[in-house]
Amino acid sequence: MKRPSTLQIENMVSRRKILAGAVAAVTTTNLILGGKLAIADTALNTGEQHMTPKAFVYTELQISTPFDTVPWQELNDQIANEPGFLNKTWFSGAGNNSVGGIYSFDSVETAQHYCTRFFPAVAKEFGVAQTTRVFDATIVSDASRDIGSPHFGATPTQTPGAFVYTEVQINVPFEKAPWQARNPVLKQQKGLISKLWLSGLNTNTLGGVDAFDTIENARAFAVDDFPKTAANLNAAFYTRVFDATVTEAASRGLSSPYYS
Repeated sequence: MKRPSTLQIENMVSRRKILAGAVAAVTTTNLILGGKLAIADTALNTGEQHMTPKAFVYTELQISTPFDTVPWQELNDQIANEPGFLNKTWFSGAGNNSVGGIYSFDSVETAQHYCTRFFPAVAKEFGVAQTTRVFDATIVSDASRDIGSPHFGATPTQTPGAFVYTEVQINVPFEKAPWQARNPVLKQQKGLISKLWLSGLNTNTLGGVDAFDTIENARAFAVDDFPKTAANLNAAFYTRVFDATVTEAASRGLSSPYYS
């Protein structure tokens, strides 16, 4: 294996220093917040991370860093102590090395808190733009269970090799979404392991997190198949493909339901 150059090593060290600074900043933020939000430690210690989620959060930092340079152990310690946090699956962008994830929270309020306090503090320390989304988990439970989502108790059938995040720019209350017709089609999708349906809080956007066996099958879905679905809806859309193989240990560290 080719050894990294001196410049590459210096860049990796610099990235680690930036990420470590972010962890320190967030620690200070959490100490200042106090009050009712201090119950997070108790919730985690009593096993509430396994409770049925009430909200999901999607995040992504506009950064490019190989996941093996991310100090996820330190970040996991901070994330695990966030109010209402249940679990997280880390994401590492296939092809661009962006960093983010899909999280479960015990309420919409704690999910909103994470998106307005903790995550912006991390992004600010990095000096990069960021994306966050909050989704109502309660209204997608039946649709997600029907297609094997481990977030709602399904046992994973295999370890994922990739994830696809999708979101369509439409406003459709989920009770009117045609998921009963869509799920049988998705179940025939090559390489699909499971799907977590997502419904945007206050926006009613439709989307999901799809677990695939390989990056190749995930990319085929994101590039070839999903655009046809969006075209049928006459709507703009958003897709991301993530390499699950590099984030497995980090995700297990935050009780990701994708790993039994």
